[in-house]
Formats: sequence, C-alpha cells, structure tokens
Amino acid sequence: MRLYLINPNNPLVSLANVRESRWNHYRIWKPLGLLVLAGLTPPEWEITIVDENLGLRDYAAMSRPDLVGITAFTSQANRAYEVAAEFRSLGVPVVMGGIHATMCSEEAMRHVDSVVTGEAESVWANVLEDARQGRLQRIYPGKHVDLAEVPRARHDLLKEGYAFGSIQTTRGCPLSCSFCSVSAFNGTRYRHRPIASVIEELKSIREKWVLVVDDNLIGTSASHIARAKELFKAMIHADLGKKWVGQVTINMADDEELLDLAVRAGCRGVFIGFESPTAAGLAEVGKKFNLLKGRSFRASVRRIHRHNILVVGSFIMGLDSDQPGIGRRIAKAASSYGVDILNALFLTPLPGTRLWDQMKSQDRIAANDFPDDWRYYTLGFPTARYRNFSWSALVDEMNSCDRRFYSLWGILRRVADSFLRRRRPIVALVSNLSYRNNARLSQKSYAALDLLRGRA
Repeated sequence: MRLYLINPNNPLVSLANVRESRWNHYRIWKPLGLLVLAGLTPPEWEITIVDENLGLRDYAAMSRPDLVGITAFTSQANRAYEVAAEFRSLGVPVVMGGIHATMCSEEAMRHVDSVVTGEAESVWANVLEDARQGRLQRIYPGKHVDLAEVPRARHDLLKEGYAFGSIQTTRGCPLSCSFCSVSAFNGTRYRHRPIASVIEELKSIREKWVLVVDDNLIGTSASHIARAKELFKAMIHADLGKKWVGQVTINMADDEELLDLAVRAGCRGVFIGFESPTAAGLAEVGKKFNLLKGRSFRASVRRIHRHNILVVGSFIMGLDSDQPGIGRRIAKAASSYGVDILNALFLTPLPGTRLWDQMKSQDRIAANDFPDDWRYYTLGFPTARYRNFSWSALVDEMNSCDRRFYSLWGILRRVADSFLRRRRPIVALVSNLSYRNNARLSQKSYAALDLLRGRA
C-alpha cells in the first residue's frame, strides 16, 4: 500500500517560497504533523511525504498512491483542494485533516473523500484500515490524545532542504486569546510529552538548529514552569549539541533559573507575542499575561538578553482600538522594548476563533469569497472591515512599520548591540536581513489586493 502525505503551499506566503529567496531556508520548518502520522503508520504502507514549500511536484508523473492525506492551515486550504481534485480525478481517495478541515469540515467534505477533525493521532489507525478495506468514512472525529502515546516523528522521511528541524513537547494553551484558534483545536489544558520521549526524538533530528513548535513552551503556572525546567535539565544532561528557538510568554523573564537552564539547554531565541503597544489593545485581544501591573517589557527583554537569548517580538495591527499612526507606534515600541526582530501581522479573523465569531456576526468578514479567499488568510493581508482603517490605509501602516524597524540603520544598530554584548550577532544579522527581504516581497504581493479592495 502506498501513502502520500502532502503539505500544500500558498504562493502568497513569501516566507514559504524557498526558491524565491535563499533567506527563506531559515524561515520554514518541516510539516511536523505529517511526520507524526508517519510514525503511527504500519510498516506495510510505503510512505512519501511531500512538502510543497520546497517546490511543486508533478503528481501525475509519480507512482499512483492508494491513499493521499493532506494537512492545511486556513491559508493553505485553496491549494489543498486543488491537490485533492488532482488525485481524485485519478481515482485516488483523499483524506484531509488539520486545523482548517476541523473548523470548516462541511466545506472540506465538498472537496475530499474524508475529513479528520481534531487531533488525528486518535483516529489515524481507523482511517488507514478503512482505506485498506475500501470503506472510508466521511468524517473521523478526533479527540485530544495522551501525548505519552504519541510516537516519535519520522524525521528521516524529509532529510534535505531545511535549516531547522522541528519538535513538539506540549499542546494546549490556557491563555485563549481572541485571535488564536489553538485553544479551540488543542484545548486550554496544558498537556506535555514524557521528557524521555522528547530527548529520544531530539537525538533523531539531523539538523543542528531546531524549532520547538509548542504554542507556549514554558506555560503559565508554577507547575508548567517546573516541567520546563526538568525538560531543560534533561536536555543539558543529554548533551545533544542542538540549538533551538521556541514560543514563550513574557513571564519567562521572571525566572532567572529558567533562563539559565534554557540557554544551557541550547536556547538561542524566543518568540514572544506582545500583540499591542497599548493597554486597550491588550485588553481587546485578551492577552491578560501582558497586562500584569508593573510589568516593564523593556526590563523583561533585557533580562532575557542577559542570557544571550534573542527575542522576536510579535505585534498585531488593525485592532478596533488602533488609531492612524499604529505602524509607527509599533515600530517605536518594538525598538524601545529592545527586541531583536519584529514580526508585525494584520488582525485576521480565523475560523474557530472568538474574533471570527465576533466579526462574522457584525458582517465584517470582507474577504469572503470562499474557498478562493482563504489564500489571503496568512496574517500578511487585510481580510476584514477594520474600524479605523481602509485596507490601503492599513497596508500603508504596515509598510511604515517595516520601513522604520528594518531600515539599514536600525539593522546595523541592533546587530552592533548584539556584537558588543556577545549576543549572537550573526544570527541577528541573518534574521533581520531575512525579515527585511520578506517585507519587500510582501509589498509586491499587496498588488493582489486590488481584486478585493471593493469589499473592504
């Protein structure tokens, strides 16, 4: 039996077009969910994993599979349906899973033979057996799984083309921000894999750099922090020689022991969601953690920096509380906090979020010719009717933000600071140049909005 597992691309996502820019090798990672499913697949299945971020394939020229599995975020849904149509025209059954198929299952079922909702590990064995017997069900409702039962991902199936390996150690996030679908998909309960299992999988990853894809690696409670410390201690003891980056909340700066263990375990950078430079914006998105009384973001970033860890700061623009000039304000805030890299995004209502429900009820979903318009739901395009901005005005704000933060002088200043403080200046330089390049590519891709402007 032959199985193809496919991660579709989205040509509008500039950071995923590896052939368009050599910098993008540093900004993509392996489709980890497919590698996990491969680890759950019995040996009688011959598995091929295709990541279209590395280039499109001529599927008609490939050997005919017995089953195709496709995963997709919302921005990949368009391409996922195209791939599904190509294989179904050949008589090959197609099953689709992932967050978009979960949140828009009725839509997905119009394009594929079978849909898996939720966490696929809980039903994957049933999918494969039913496919083998020629009796695929229309829908397989997955449930939250015990991560102790999740096997090692098959990293060996994608050996080339990536600067980063990837691994997941926890699922679920208790913060439940209004724009984020993680809590709807993985739940608000913080679940974690056995530490020994994580260490064994890290040993199987060939790449020296690793992205820890957990939505919040360190968690929010004392017990979460204690678990993170035990993980880092195990990584130190294993002496893996890996360098890694992960997503955390700002409370990482509050614990010196945690920071010391993280850097000794190989941490070189963290991604932190600051979301908004204003208290009103933080309240709007429900980012309670960033509203703690007396919190100084600048002091917090400095404490992280003292451990030679780079900080990527993420912000959202287009909030109802945002006013003209928000692009300049975000760039100024990011610089004053001292972040090494700025990741500014448009407020995007994704299916399954409270933001989607709110904007849909208010008739504010502007890019709504589905499924075609899903391609714009990358967080890099305006898609809604914003309270204080037209789409062109919001794009101007984004361009202003990027120009200010990623000016050559700004990059030189940040890299020089990293050099003087011995805080990984080469990594800072490569990262800043990569983001600067993709900001330019994004400006070109905004031309695609011309077809949509009448709906904003």
